[in-house]
Amino acid sequence: MKPGAAAPDVDDRYAEWEDEETIAGVEAALARAGEVIRLEASDDLPFRLREARPDIVFNIAEGLYGPNRESHVPAICEFWSMPYTGSDPLTLALCLDKGRTKEILSHHGIPTAPFTVVGGPEELDGFAAWPAIVKPLHEGSSMGITRSSYCRSRAEVRRAIESVVARYRQPALVEGYLGGREFTCAILGNGNDARALPIIEINFAALPPDAVPIYSYEAKWIWDRPEEPLDIFRCPAEVDAELAAAVERTSLDAYRVLRCRDWARIDLRCDARGVPHVLEVNPLPGIHPDPAMHSCLPKAARAAGLDYSEMILSVLRAGAARHGLVL
Repeated sequence: MKPGAAAPDVDDRYAEWEDEETIAGVEAALARAGEVIRLEASDDLPFRLREARPDIVFNIAEGLYGPNRESHVPAICEFWSMPYTGSDPLTLALCLDKGRTKEILSHHGIPTAPFTVVGGPEELDGFAAWPAIVKPLHEGSSMGITRSSYCRSRAEVRRAIESVVARYRQPALVEGYLGGREFTCAILGNGNDARALPIIEINFAALPPDAVPIYSYEAKWIWDRPEEPLDIFRCPAEVDAELAAAVERTSLDAYRVLRCRDWARIDLRCDARGVPHVLEVNPLPGIHPDPAMHSCLPKAARAAGLDYSEMILSVLRAGAARHGLVL
């Protein structure tokens, strides 16, 4: 039996954090390259990091407080002049601000849905792209994206904005809904060596019959359970060569203009004409090692012939190469 589509009232504050299985998987993979020291990203991290003096920091810390939380650990690494993997503090902060991300994409001519950022429903004047999606400005992992995020009228948008602002205490992003196919594209590497992994398509037919066709918090964390998984992903996606090239090109363009490094995941959705538009850029993607958990980047890596350890080590090597380190 499939669960219903009611929006849960759940505490989603920790949805972005990696669990113990992921941390252990990363640790085991890194152990193939040398000694590994696990450091929790707690308030005494700056001092423990200074004492440990690792050759390179493999960063998977999401942070907890503030809209710049994902940039905290890389900023500490830079303060101590320590090499680290992944994007720098500026890119991590920008990509967790969905409005700033879309402004940069728009400036560079990369397709993204029309949008506005509002601090309350009274600021909505002038926006008229219906239907629309309303989401928190500074959250990831589909936090704050539920069936009520899909709005067919100005009145529904106003209610959704009020809900987001009240619950998350931050502005809301309002963007035009794109009714086409949805994809996610993982990127590994840097510069001319950056490459797109096999494309994943979101299979909305796997959702409950009355669900809105969006990859919501319910779809990601409530309905898709290890004991009763949804058949939510198609990897590699069944797309023709033209669409595949467009998805990969748009993803790589977004990766480069936002100055992502080593790895990232780009979420895209097509408009009515089939043109891929960037939804979000995630420079600190989820990497759960269990295939049953439907973690996108490891799934794409497996489709490319990389096992979990090889995927992690490819990120490590990319980061080390940027710093001139030989592993």
